[in-house]
Amino acid sequence: MQGMVRGLARDLGSRGITVNSIQPGPTDSDMNPADGPMAATMHGFMAIPRHVAASEVAELAAYLAGVHGAMITGSMQTIDGGFGA
Repeated sequence: MQGMVRGLARDLGSRGITVNSIQPGPTDSDMNPADGPMAATMHGFMAIPRHVAASEVAELAAYLAGVHGAMITGSMQTIDGGFGA
């Protein structure tokens, strides 16, 4: 995924197109509820011990797609509360 994002960023950058990857961690959803049976275990691995809200992932995507993210390209944006830290 990283190679594809970086390659596309280089290929499309001259046309003003940015390419990034959003890598969410445990996200509160019907399939993975924040109060589900595995929540406490997952939160034990996280610096911020809670599930990510879908709205937080959407806000990151909107930021990257908006004017403030115009110079962010070829990157992997992780939003996981420190799950992978």
